[in-house]
Amino acid sequence: MMGQAHAEDSGPAIKVHVTQGESHVSADPQVVMTTVLGSCIAACLRDPTTGIGGMNHFLLPDSGDRKDGGDAVRYGAYAMELLINGLLKKGARRDRLEAKIFGGGKLFDGLSDVGASNAAFAERFLRDEGIPIVSSSTGGLSARRVEFWPASGRVRQRLVAVDNAPAEVRRPTPAVAPTANSGDLELF
Repeated sequence: MMGQAHAEDSGPAIKVHVTQGESHVSADPQVVMTTVLGSCIAACLRDPTTGIGGMNHFLLPDSGDRKDGGDAVRYGAYAMELLINGLLKKGARRDRLEAKIFGGGKLFDGLSDVGASNAAFAERFLRDEGIPIVSSSTGGLSARRVEFWPASGRVRQRLVAVDNAPAEVRRPTPAVAPTANSGDLELF
């Protein structure tokens, strides 16, 4: 059985891996942007008329009142502005942008749900900016591998069992409960 042909299948792909704190913008039909997400969010924004699109990858919604200097790239507010400005510089129009968001998983038991906070931030930010979300896959207990072809807007997501995820998105292995005589407690 033959699969559906895509314009980006006509030549060798140029893979661009987008890691935490990064964003990338392109209109090249051969470019595929990739990332792996746990509780982080990747926003894929695109102007469908020009085929200019991009992806970011952020760790936390915002810095609150902290002054983090060079660490601003970890936060959603900065990452979203950086991506939007990059798209506009390449020729995209703000009024035509559309978004697809991914990630925001809950990968750490017993801790606050950072993934849900990240997803809520991305949805609120895009709504406030008037950028429609045309597709999203957020939450859940799995890590995700995401591939985004910015020129066409095509996205492929693969859920990854947490045990098979890269170390940066994996749940920590629970510490073995100490025995009554050991007096040791391992915290992570």
